[in-house]
Amino acid sequence: MAATSTSQSAAELAREYFQSIGVERDAQRRWYADDAEVEILGALEDAGKAEVVAFFDMLNDAIPDLRLDVIDVIGEGDKVAVHWRMSGTFAGPGQFNGIDPTGAKLDGLTGVDVITMRDGRIVRNDAYTDNMTIGRKLGLVPPAGSPVEQRMNKAFNARTKVARRLVTPHGVEEVADGVWKLQGEPGKCNVYFVRDGDGVLMFDAGARTMTKAVGAAAAQLGGLTRIVLGHGHTDHRGTAPAFDVPVLCHPDEVVDAEGTGGWRYWDSELRHLRFPLRQAHRLLHARAWDGGPVKIADTVEEGDDVAGFRVVEIPGHAPGQIALWRESDRVALSTDAFYTVDMWGRDSEPHLPMAGYNFDHEQARASLRKLAALAPAVAHPGHAKPITGDVKAQLERAAEAG
Repeated sequence: MAATSTSQSAAELAREYFQSIGVERDAQRRWYADDAEVEILGALEDAGKAEVVAFFDMLNDAIPDLRLDVIDVIGEGDKVAVHWRMSGTFAGPGQFNGIDPTGAKLDGLTGVDVITMRDGRIVRNDAYTDNMTIGRKLGLVPPAGSPVEQRMNKAFNARTKVARRLVTPHGVEEVADGVWKLQGEPGKCNVYFVRDGDGVLMFDAGARTMTKAVGAAAAQLGGLTRIVLGHGHTDHRGTAPAFDVPVLCHPDEVVDAEGTGGWRYWDSELRHLRFPLRQAHRLLHARAWDGGPVKIADTVEEGDDVAGFRVVEIPGHAPGQIALWRESDRVALSTDAFYTVDMWGRDSEPHLPMAGYNFDHEQARASLRKLAALAPAVAHPGHAKPITGDVKAQLERAAEAG
């Protein structure tokens, strides 16, 4: 049987429903369709009739004088938005979301429900509530502007600063015209932002631990347009799954970007590393560096233009590794063609990546010579500090020594 006459408009029906809340204990049982879908921001997600009935049973037990007054109803056809104001006393005897009754007055709380009606019943409800004010009313959050809130904010900001210093101690810095670098821990992983229209593309995606910092930096620079992976290893695809933008890489790198992140050709026990690095790296790959497989939207190859840079294929460390090269100022974004950091995180002279982490070590050596032949003015690696000065000579030495 329908909740009420289906000859009434959806707006009229929605108003009746809200007027019944707190007055009629079984309001939700009567008004919601058996197949209803319900979202209450901060309370219910992907819920149905049973969950919303249980939620209001809890609410009525916690706030026995609960009332929702309708401020306004706006809608068309079967869908309406109801702006409401709540009143009541958190008197119990029941709890509210696990909180014992405090006697707090909850007057003045407002929200909006977007309701879809069918045959006189609610088939969809998306409810948006002022959770911060609810928290303040209940005493879970200190009053706005109070000394307690100020102390809490200072403590929170201090924690944020410590976390930022630990993960991205240097912040985002411009390293060339229209190019910015963000370095993060662990591993001094570098991601590069390159001006790309009104926003920036990201070259290499760094470690998963950098996700928040990468998102903030990209937003400050105009927004992320796309991600280009220099290669698909765990510590260079780490943040990519978190962003809803196209991800590109070389065709030979798709299998690793979308798959294991390099583990298909690494020794599963990392026996090329000594104790305790072996154990530390296994933990870092799983818990700090890797954000998991990422779907590749498109590919780039030798000679392709990427935001004013030319793609240069430098395989070896990874089968489809690429660098970005800009002839006008001789800037190379080189990902892991070379390292300027040792396995303990200490700065070092440029050198080839450790053979155990390379797909083909001799190919990596040849690619480093190819990069040197470009005679860059500066070569920015995937980890740690760039090479400046006589870059060509330094890269050639690294290729010979490796």
